[in-house]
Amino acid sequence: MNAYDGGAGPPRGAEVPQGPETPVAESVDAAESAQAPGAQDGPPAVPDPRSGVAALSPRYQVVAALALAVVAVAVCVHVGMVFLHVAPSNTVTKTHGEAIDEYIYPEFEQNWKLFAPNPLQQNIAVQVRADVRTADGAARTTGWFDLSAQDGRNIDGNLVPSHTQQNQLRRAWDFYVGSHDSEDRSAGPRGPLAETYLRNIVVLRLERGDAAGRGGVIERVQVRSRTTNVPAPEWGTDKVTSKPVYRVLPWWALPAGETEGGAR
Repeated sequence: MNAYDGGAGPPRGAEVPQGPETPVAESVDAAESAQAPGAQDGPPAVPDPRSGVAALSPRYQVVAALALAVVAVAVCVHVGMVFLHVAPSNTVTKTHGEAIDEYIYPEFEQNWKLFAPNPLQQNIAVQVRADVRTADGAARTTGWFDLSAQDGRNIDGNLVPSHTQQNQLRRAWDFYVGSHDSEDRSAGPRGPLAETYLRNIVVLRLERGDAAGRGGVIERVQVRSRTTNVPAPEWGTDKVTSKPVYRVLPWWALPAGETEGGAR
């Protein structure tokens, strides 16, 4: 028995059959590269920097969340109050009507009701005149200033008129009329507030227009409304008068602080 028969190996000079070539070294290097952490082509990826609220410290994130919560609650309360004010009478408005009115009047009052629109059929102009003490001590009464016409001129041609130009004077007059009877007596607890609100607005308009003149002081003001019916359409059969109707309020003396503020 020779060495080949004993299984020690192929006989001398015999060819060893060759199988498919296997790049052993390359396979080992690839495996090691795959297992090695961070061994990738190119520089390591850099995480995106945080922005917005995420960039704040935890303390400021809490403050921002609380601020957003307060704003959200305030918006919900305001929308709810306005909705209840314009909604038809219901259990909630009957029970909490006083609290709703205290929140709404006078700044947020609305001139409409849900599901029951009431289009205006009259043009109402608010006018004012004043008793003025001039710089030389003389007294004079100004003519009537049509404040509604001034607002109309400011709105005409203005693509984005302000809320003040459109509604401040009109809502102040509606507030006064709604809280006083035909004899200009206060019809409820909001009467004095409505009078003060309207007086402050007209005095401010007079001062801006320099109604008192240089060195003059406004001592009293008187407000009136001029109401005219909206003309009927040409195809309509309704006949309405075009004659204006005036409502003249009593003279209002200005408190000392407001009188001194009008001097220049």
